Amino acid sequence: MARKKKSFMTPKASRRKARKRLSTTSARVKKEFTYRGYTMEELNNMPMWPENEDDNYIVGLLPSRVRRSLGRGLSDENEHFLARVERSESKTIRTHRRDMPILPQFVGRRIAIHNGQHFVEIEVKPEMIGHYLGEFAVTRRGVTHSGPGVGATRSSKHVPLK
Repeated sequence: MARKKKSFMTPKASRRKARKRLSTTSARVKKEFTYRGYTMEELNNMPMWPENEDDNYIVGLLPSRVRRSLGRGLSDENEHFLARVERSESKTIRTHRRDMPILPQFVGRRIAIHNGQHFVEIEVKPEMIGHYLGEFAVTRRGVTHSGPGVGATRSSKHVPLK
């Protein structure tokens, strides 16, 4: 009497089969960005400040530090920068205003922020809303050490292999 052979799959074969199954699935659909439950279209249509008590408004959605600074009012320079952003078409806007919070109307614009030496160009993405411009233009560089200097002792010249 002939025995029936058991079909046993090795772990490697089962992983290969799972990879093949995953590769045949359709591509993922990109999820639409929302900020505190509102889409970008809704944010762009929202007023900056409430017209009556029941309205939703942009400043009310932002983090507390940004809410406080906007509640005190924008400085003349920041007002001027906001007007420049709203009237610019597609060119890069250069600015020294590192203390300006990123608002929904900045999304998609190219802004060059001064870091003390030169302008760092960024493209504003929806995830940046509520942060300050200065957070994206780093002012300090990390320390990079070179080899030992002239007059170093023999023991300090030793560089371990690992």
